[in-house]
Amino acid sequence: MSDINCRALRLNLVVLALAGLAGCSSFNGASSRIAGIVSPYRIDIVQGNVLTREQVGMLKPGMQRAQVREILGTALLVSVFHADRWDYVFTLKQQGGLRQSRKVTVFFKDGVMDHVDADELPSEAEFVATLKSSVPSNAGPALEASEEALSKYPPPSRPTPILGPAAATTDYPPLESARP
Repeated sequence: MSDINCRALRLNLVVLALAGLAGCSSFNGASSRIAGIVSPYRIDIVQGNVLTREQVGMLKPGMQRAQVREILGTALLVSVFHADRWDYVFTLKQQGGLRQSRKVTVFFKDGVMDHVDADELPSEAEFVATLKSSVPSNAGPALEASEEALSKYPPPSRPTPILGPAAATTDYPPLESARP
């Protein structure tokens, strides 16, 4: 290639690269507008045991460990160094919502429950109210037709069985033969 052709090729490549970079700045504006409209789906993250005021209210001093486990479930943290202490930790992170975090600690003395140290716990109804419903608010039209709407259509007819010449003349033997 001649020296003039190489220079022209280089100049064309530089111009194309600059045009591409100039297009990126306008693309960034469009992509940020699209990103403002469309957001990725983020799952709700639930960790630990859901504990309510009613569950902790069922605990009484002197209960056996098995009874406590039946009411609260298996403790999330049981330390070898603190055998007389069970820690129940619960966290819930919802998309667009505040993070919920609660801790309940059950203390045992001589193999029976001694006392409970707990954060402010919601009642079961209060906890359920904080959960988002997966049903959209605009559920759409009712899926039930009125008598007036149904009267526009003829009643369904029963299908007639398909009977061919073989079906009318076929005689099957009995399923069980009579034994004397």
